[in-house]
Amino acid sequence: MMKIAERVEYATKPKPLTCDPDDLVLDAVKRMADKNYGSIIAVDKSDHILGMMTERDIMKRLIAEGRDPKKTKVGDIMTSSVRTAKADDDLNDWLRIMSNERFRRLPIVDNDDKLQSIMTQGDFVSYTWPELMQQATTMAKATFGETLSLPRILAGILAYTLLLIIAVSLIR
Repeated sequence: MMKIAERVEYATKPKPLTCDPDDLVLDAVKRMADKNYGSIIAVDKSDHILGMMTERDIMKRLIAEGRDPKKTKVGDIMTSSVRTAKADDDLNDWLRIMSNERFRRLPIVDNDDKLQSIMTQGDFVSYTWPELMQQATTMAKATFGETLSLPRILAGILAYTLLLIIAVSLIR
């Protein structure tokens, strides 16, 4: 089991972008754009999460409804029910939950439910690719013997792909 806090990204992440739910959407969006962030977390004075405004919230609840970003508050369009995790939670469990429930950003809170960090599916997926390649290698060796190495597996996949491309082009 790998804990969220064991990811390199967890320790190196900058402080999450936060705002007050009474801030205007336009001001929050400008801050998001300045940092190139896809979300901003609305917190109270004690850093407890009140909601999260994502690019999707902006599209669905601001633009699609014809609201004015200069007059609309973040709290009016943010998602209020935000899933949160603890730093010692299992990374794979959360990756599965995020995939099944279709959300990409996971705020990490401490034992007092104060915002600490935010992890994304991308942060977690970078962990799973090496693990998947290791599993594929182990399964291939079990099936084909110890002589099969990762470069040979990749060469086989490349050869198969090229043959498939050639076959499809000949059919046309």
